[in-house]
Amino acid sequence: MPTLNWIGKDKVLNHHLETPFHVLERKYSFDERGQRDEDNGSENMIIHGDNLLALKSLLPKYEGRIKCIYIDPPYNTGNENWVYNDNVNDPQIQRWLHQVVGKEGEDLSRHDKWLCMMYPRLKLLQRLLADDGAIFISIDDNEQANLKLICDEIFGSRNYIERITVIVKTEGRRYGQFAKTHENILVYAKNLELICFNEVEIEGKEYQYFDENGGFNLKGLRNRNVRAFNETNRPNLRYPFFVNINNPDKNGLCSVSVYPIDGYIEVWAQEVNGLKSVWRWGKDTSQLNSSSLCAYRGNDGIIRIFQKERKLTEIPKTVWIDKSYTSIFGTKEQKDIFGKSIFEFPKPSKLIERILEIATDKNSIVLDSFAGSGTTAHAVLNMNKRDGGRRKFICIEMMDYADSITAERVKRVIKGYKAADDKEEIIYDAELKPSNLADAPQMLADAKAAREEAKASGVYTSVSAPKLVANRLQVVGKIKATQAIVGTGGDFSYYELGAPLLIGDKLNEAVSEEKIRAYVYYMETRQALPPRSEAEPMLLGVQHNAAYYFYYARDARTVLNREFLHTIKTKAQVYVIYADVCALAEKELQKYRITFKKIPRDIAKL
Repeated sequence: MPTLNWIGKDKVLNHHLETPFHVLERKYSFDERGQRDEDNGSENMIIHGDNLLALKSLLPKYEGRIKCIYIDPPYNTGNENWVYNDNVNDPQIQRWLHQVVGKEGEDLSRHDKWLCMMYPRLKLLQRLLADDGAIFISIDDNEQANLKLICDEIFGSRNYIERITVIVKTEGRRYGQFAKTHENILVYAKNLELICFNEVEIEGKEYQYFDENGGFNLKGLRNRNVRAFNETNRPNLRYPFFVNINNPDKNGLCSVSVYPIDGYIEVWAQEVNGLKSVWRWGKDTSQLNSSSLCAYRGNDGIIRIFQKERKLTEIPKTVWIDKSYTSIFGTKEQKDIFGKSIFEFPKPSKLIERILEIATDKNSIVLDSFAGSGTTAHAVLNMNKRDGGRRKFICIEMMDYADSITAERVKRVIKGYKAADDKEEIIYDAELKPSNLADAPQMLADAKAAREEAKASGVYTSVSAPKLVANRLQVVGKIKATQAIVGTGGDFSYYELGAPLLIGDKLNEAVSEEKIRAYVYYMETRQALPPRSEAEPMLLGVQHNAAYYFYYARDARTVLNREFLHTIKTKAQVYVIYADVCALAEKELQKYRITFKKIPRDIAKL
């Protein structure tokens, strides 16, 4: 497999391991009753801090648990003013620190900096991803090829799923000789063999029980391509249903069972040209969906099995052209929530909802480590409100607006907000001057295209034709009035990145004992720390017949001795005991099957 090399790669390959582990400090919680200091128990998180450090802080609780990751990292266009901040111990990379990454031709190391920034973050994201999870990464052509190569290296080329093309601006943004209309979303699995994406609803299309002529018009479970799908090559799809054909309801629909019932007749997929056809579903899937199955005897006498669900679905396509995925909708969404546009070319929540529809179930954990204005959290809340789900979101934002914008947006979405009032908005704006008069025909064409996109979007009550205003070619739209948006409900807690757990080879006394215990137990078992035992306060927990003890006192030296052994009440095959000093002989340790670990020397590092 080809790999990509760049300046600094050898220094960042293991940077995620060298990065110190920091704890997370909850600052407040929020729900429909408002903001409060006490913990409301929410599993939704908004974290303010460097996302490399924050991702590492999530490992003790979330490694291997994140079902869906969506990130929208800097595209490295040269217009984003992003800064390389990772303090890698190398003179070359040290020279990059705190310098704004420049444009192509102005900054010869711009791609090296971007790759050095992304690589360790992707390594941690891969660890956090569940075995049956997937990551979706928005990117444009500035770094798409490079991103593909490092993702092949980190996730494995065999786990590459797809590159989705998303139409984000139908009239295009002019770059060189072409007007660019699209961006990309790269999709990778943790383990492709375990991925099972959901089909998506076809907008505006529903099952109809009867067509206009009174005939049945449902998509049945029988597979129509009998040459490709038959008993020979799909034997697991060949089995009988049992139909209560003599007792149809008022619509002529009969109940269906996967297993025999008295009075029900046996129905098999029919034979076609000597080939025994099969059903679309295996027997287990049919059983899971049995409550939604029905049967109908057609005019030809054939009994057909159907699913009663109303919405039509299909497998996701690789080109997404829905107008609600365009940046014009993302901008409108920000203006409705905040009264003004916050960021350029924002992603709309509908785009993230489509990803969640494909890649999550109702209880999935969703992570966004480049959270921006909080669109991913908004999408999760919308999805939960729509289908009654309990998806959780974790959003990380390093900039100072994490509270004032990211969290603020989520607060307003939870409680509801009033959309922006009617007002004019400039949709296209370009200055005409002697130096660019030759470009006037193209500018006029761009303005007309912008007008057509705005008209088609449904966002505006009216859109003006291109007109000259003080030597500027402009298209102006009036924003459609929108009634108050009802809140989604939900909750979250807001966190700041806290202190490092270890300072050199010593425990950081600024870190609470409970956070130290959680870290130690995770490093030993890769499990979350269970509630503390009142009977044995030094017990961390039991895993695979091993009992783990953390004998620690902040202001005193702890000694593993016979006196401490007498306090142990938990029966286990082996014991792992942390303390400052061990006073037991080696024979005693072996006799009682004890492994002694010294605090803090033997505390493993993530």
